[in-house]
Amino acid sequence: MEEKDININEEENLEEVNTENAENAENAESTENTEAATEEAEELDPLTKAQQEIEELKTQLLYKAAEFENYRKRTLKERAELILNGGEKVISAILPVLDDMERAIANGAKTDDPQVLREGVELIYNKFVKTLEGQGVSKIETKDADFDTDLHEAVAMVPGMGDDKKGKVIDCLQEGYKLNDKVIRHAKVAVGQ
Repeated sequence: MEEKDININEEENLEEVNTENAENAENAESTENTEAATEEAEELDPLTKAQQEIEELKTQLLYKAAEFENYRKRTLKERAELILNGGEKVISAILPVLDDMERAIANGAKTDDPQVLREGVELIYNKFVKTLEGQGVSKIETKDADFDTDLHEAVAMVPGMGDDKKGKVIDCLQEGYKLNDKVIRHAKVAVGQ
């Protein structure tokens, strides 16, 4: 019986080995199939990733383009409002001077004294000058100044004034003004020759 037992054990061992070999062969085939599928997936995966990235970038670009368009429209609207209403501050500052002028005209009819009218006009003039200075407007100085093409416009040349008056402003025909150090109107002057 021992021989039978040995033969049975050998047969069982052979069956086990055959089963294991069959399983190993199946596993090898499935591993090869899995590896092939993984390789295909890896080949498609970078392409898919790239396409997904492209889609995300397109979406971001559309959002950024829309944001920029909204920003551009908003700044154009603000600029148009600034142009239309930019002088509001200056006009609001000048309106009290206009009120004073209206009162002076109304009261001018009540008096015949020219001195009173002159004083009233001088007061209004001084108030107007202070209002302009408050807005950044200043007068360009011309008295005994050297002629400067950035500030002055020569409308006449006066010969025979001597060497000390050569290139100097002799007379101011129209005042010039600056707004915050920017010339808004050149002073029209006569210059010594």
